Amino acid sequence: MAPPFGGPEHITPLRWCLSLGACLGGNGTLIGASANLTVAGIAERNGVPFRFLTYTLYAAPMMIVSVAICHVYVWWRYF
Repeated sequence: MAPPFGGPEHITPLRWCLSLGACLGGNGTLIGASANLTVAGIAERNGVPFRFLTYTLYAAPMMIVSVAICHVYVWWRYF
């Protein structure tokens, strides 16, 4: 994939965007990351139940903010 874009150094922003999007985007829902399910299981065993929608209502805005911050950083760093 690198040759059409001018070499490996020119796809570095793409690698960062894919990595950050996959990592931070998974935090938006309960099933988006394995750590989210682990914490939900531990919380429920300790008497703190919460539902998928409840988690999403709290996590989605934080996920959007973190992705927006990374968007600004990648834009500032590479363009």
